[in-house]
Formats: sequence, C-alpha cells, structure tokens
Amino acid sequence: GVAVTWERSLLASQGYRVRLIPLGMFAWELLSPSKKTCSCTPAKIKDCVLGFFPILQWLPKYKLREDLLGDVMSGVIVGVLLVPQSIAYSLLAGLEPIYGLYTSFFSCIIYCIFGTSRHISVSIFGVVCLMVGQVVDREVERAGFDLDPVLSVLGGDRNSTRNGTEPLCDKSCYAMAVAATMTFISGVYQVRVGFVSVYLSDSLLSGFVTGASFTVLTSQVKYLLGLDIPRSGGIGSLVTTWINILRNIHRTNICDLITSFLCFLVLIPAKELNERFKSKLKAPIPVELFVVVAATLASHFGKLRENYGSSVSGHIPTGFLPPRPPDWSLIPNVALDAIPIAVIGFAITVSLSEMFAKKHGYTVRANQEMYAIGFCNIIPSFFHCFTTSAALAKTLVKESTGCRTQMSGLVTTFSVPLLSCARGFFAALSLWVRWGFGVGWMSCPAEE
Repeated sequence: GVAVTWERSLLASQGYRVRLIPLGMFAWELLSPSKKTCSCTPAKIKDCVLGFFPILQWLPKYKLREDLLGDVMSGVIVGVLLVPQSIAYSLLAGLEPIYGLYTSFFSCIIYCIFGTSRHISVSIFGVVCLMVGQVVDREVERAGFDLDPVLSVLGGDRNSTRNGTEPLCDKSCYAMAVAATMTFISGVYQVRVGFVSVYLSDSLLSGFVTGASFTVLTSQVKYLLGLDIPRSGGIGSLVTTWINILRNIHRTNICDLITSFLCFLVLIPAKELNERFKSKLKAPIPVELFVVVAATLASHFGKLRENYGSSVSGHIPTGFLPPRPPDWSLIPNVALDAIPIAVIGFAITVSLSEMFAKKHGYTVRANQEMYAIGFCNIIPSFFHCFTTSAALAKTLVKESTGCRTQMSGLVTTFSVPLLSCARGFFAALSLWVRWGFGVGWMSCPAEE
C-alpha cells in the first residue's frame, strides 16, 4: 500500500502516467506472446512442413525455361565425374568400390529434399573418407582380418567365422558394418549438436585439410608404385608407411609407375587449364572421364594384369543390396571416432553453403543444414553407405556449369546408377587409375 502509493506519486511528479492493472491481467499480457508462439494453427503447421522440407517450396515454383538446361548440364557433368571418384574414395575408406556408388546416390537425393543451398554438392569427401578409413582399418584389424585392399566379390560367401567359433560376415561385410555404424552415429551427432561446428575457425579447417592431404598422399603412394606392403595405422603411421615404402622401393611395378605418371601428366595440367579458362568454357572439360576410358581400354586390351601384374577392380555388381541396419554392438567402439568426423563434415557443409549463398544473393538456414547433413548420414547408413559431406571441388564444377537449383542434384542422383551400369567397363579399371583419382585433388589442395 504505502510503498506503491509513494512510488506512484514519485513517477507522477516526474511527468509519467501511471496506471495500475490487476495481477491477473498482468500475467495474461506477459504470457500472450508465448501463447501465440506455441499455438498450433493450420498456417503454422504448413510453415513448419515447408521449412523442414525445402523441396516443397522451390519445386512448385521451378522455372523450366530459365533453369532446366543449366541444371541438367551441371547434373550430368557432376554425375560423370562422381562415378570414378566414388570408386576411388571408397577404397580410401577401406571399402569396396560399389559402396561409394551407393553413398553418392543416396546422399544426393536426400540433400535435395532437406537442404537449403542451391549449389553445394553433398557426396563423398576425401578428408572424411580418410578419417573413416582409419577407423575401419583399426576395427578390421581388431576383428582378426588383415589390412590388404578390400577387393572381394559382394556375392561371395559372407558366413565365415572369426577365431573358428563365432559366425560372422567376411572382411568386406565387416568393414561396411563398421563404416555404416559410424555413419549413423555421425549423423545423430550432426542433428543434435551440429551447432558446435560454427565455432571452428576457417584457419583450423584449412590446416586440418592441408595436413590430411599429406596423409592421403602417403597412404596412396604404395598403390601408385605397385608395392605390396601392409597398411599402417595408429600414432606414427605416416612415418611407418614411408619407411616401408623406401625399404621396398626396389620392388616397384614399372607398369604401374609409368601409367600413374601418365595419368598425373594429363590430370594436373588439364585441371589448371580448366581453372584458367573457366570464364570462356561453357562447361569444364571432363578430362577425368577421358582418363578413365583410355586407361580402362589400355588395361583390357593390353592385358596389363596378365602381362605385368597390375591390379584391376574386378567384379563390380549392379543394382542395390537389401537394406540392413547398422551393427549396434559396434557403437561403443566408434562413438568417439564419430565426433570429429561429424564436426568436420557439418562445418565444411555450412561454410560452403553460406559462401555460395552470399555469392549468388540468397540465404541458407544453418539449422536446416544441420538436419540436412545429419539425415544424409543417418538414412543412408541403413543402405550400405558411409559418411558424406559437402565437397568443394564438385560444388565448384556444379556452379561453373550452370547450376541454378537442387534439381541439378536430382539429375546427378539418377546419372550415377545409369553410368555405373557399365560394370564390365569398370571391372577392367586399373587400381593405379582409381588411386590416382584418390590423390588427384591434391594437385590443388585448396579445392578440397
């Protein structure tokens, strides 16, 4: 009473108009904005659905005459480049080539549904593949398998035993189970705590990618030279690998060395020419495709495997395998390893999304990108896929070839299975070509 009357008189003397309101009305005015925010109306439900599925916003408004040509051209070109790169990067992850094609297919179509960027290409990323491969190698070795390259036939017998007692799938199957489980956990992390990636500086990401590029090069040199040495893992693996390479350098396969050199002799200058004349070219020259075709024909008709001992891809099946859930028993083994993979993948995706959105004058929603890249890993983990993120090299190709919307991603999605139907063609693809693609992006490290 007295205190309220004194305060009211003081405010009135200073020129303020004072009005007393009942406590119930004060509470109503306080809660009214919250009630409006939490109310469930048809309009808000519609906005929520459209916000969660951005494809429902841009697809009905798609401009066929203005955008279709550029989207189709960029989608097909990215699809052509994606097939050989998927084969190479799946080997970098310690998996069979077919799994890279599965991953490229599902990641493209899922991001088209949930993503807000019009230009980025979500697919296999070299650095992420390297991180996945290190975990796969470790778990495969723990399970009692050796670390030779995975090149078995998918249709083979998978009901082998470990230590003669416990029925278990073969090495290829087990490696994929490890990768799929880690992919699922990475996706969960990205959906739940992806905001942590926003606090990673560009300098940190650039340093990480640069350091990883040397690790990728080191892990692939033995294949470029045709050396048969064990894969090294753990602390000091970089030094151990180089020691093993130098000790066995006298066993270099001359055929693999010459063909590797010829591939780089074509790939690196062509990449620089595409970059220098990109303003004059309607589309970059797909020199990678020409190298794959020429090398495969040379391997097949020159009988490089029979005459010189060069390794080839062998059988690459077509079609899709039945879906299979991740191996939940492996979660304790890979849960910690999935954290840096999830953080790096999301940080790169958001950075690229914002960079191209700013360049082309539109906005992206970081929260929705968090869901998009998370679902690009959670859902494919049930379909024999491994971890993905945005890839700068393919995004640059996509943008420079006329991409306007994520319709380009849908075109890429269906280009991958069509191009990979030529299983007889890719069966003769030499390993030195595939691993050449695995390290070819290091000729311009800033791109990845």
